[in-house]
Amino acid sequence: MGSRREILAGVGAGMVLAGISGRSVAAPSRRIGYAIVGLGSYATRQIMPNFAGCDHARLVALVSGTPAKLEQYGAQYGIPPTHRYSYADFDGIRDNPDIDAVYIVLPNSLHAEYSIRAARAGKHVMCEKPMAVSVAECSAMIAACQQAGKKLMIGYRSRFEPYNRLAIDLARSGHVGPTRLITAEHGFAIKPDQWRLDRPLSGGGSMMDIGIYSLNAARYLTGEEPVAVSAVESTDRSDPRFRTVEDRISFMLRFPSGIIANCISSYSSNHNGYRVIGTQGWIDMEPATPYAGQAMSIRKDGVTAPRTLPTTGKNQFAGQLDHLAECIIDGTTPIVAGEEGMADLRVIEAIYRSATERREIRIGA
Repeated sequence: MGSRREILAGVGAGMVLAGISGRSVAAPSRRIGYAIVGLGSYATRQIMPNFAGCDHARLVALVSGTPAKLEQYGAQYGIPPTHRYSYADFDGIRDNPDIDAVYIVLPNSLHAEYSIRAARAGKHVMCEKPMAVSVAECSAMIAACQQAGKKLMIGYRSRFEPYNRLAIDLARSGHVGPTRLITAEHGFAIKPDQWRLDRPLSGGGSMMDIGIYSLNAARYLTGEEPVAVSAVESTDRSDPRFRTVEDRISFMLRFPSGIIANCISSYSSNHNGYRVIGTQGWIDMEPATPYAGQAMSIRKDGVTAPRTLPTTGKNQFAGQLDHLAECIIDGTTPIVAGEEGMADLRVIEAIYRSATERREIRIGA
């Protein structure tokens, strides 16, 4: 996602795997064509290279406010000039039949606008997380895609990563006994002078970025929606990075079954892991959600041992890209549809409210 200056200038101009759901997918006459919207580092270093590992998806178009990026990546990926768009002519994707879906990789505050415009242009939507900056925006995105008859999927890549998929299966099946407690910690020391530290673009600080991994993990490991949250914020406002956004938030989620999740979100300390603690042991992921290199260990019956999975098959990025393509092909709903993104935003709003009001907040009450 480019620099803050590039983003503001450009926008101002225009203002899993085939078996992941237990089904087989018939080969389409052509692979589903994606347009990538926003050519920052995540798009160019993680998403775009992984189209090479896809069976059902291909990169066909680029959208950026930076002409040099369109030229560079257009040449690198063989995207013709007719399939390179600025933000000013974004709506012209409507007339390009090669584009079936768009992948929105813009700052958080722009997710709703460009997702809605994409749907109105007749395209399916993949949107990076967090889905938007409010539940209201999430609802508008869902409504726009429903009205257009298009799929809406949120970029929860860990749901297509083999170790996380195994952790879900083990936790929900009671492999180490019924889950009683989850700890989930995600954080890193953020560098200054980037859009994530500008609240109008990001919608918040660490909670809207790295903290969503802790929150989403707690939800997918339990398979439940939290009923209450208690949160505490700790931010050094003398640090110029945190003039408008928060640094650390610790939050505790209570689930209907009695499971408690203790979670951390941080922009000043390094964490990437979770542990599912049951009555007979625990399932540990450290690191849990990086781009690569996940590691699992399990303690059961008094014995601790690593769990290693084969490295064959698609990685999480190709799996994610193919999953939306498969859903488009066979008319099914993504496992991380818009409602999943909205569920996270509903909890995030409660977390912020709890930290501000210094009390437990009931969710959905």
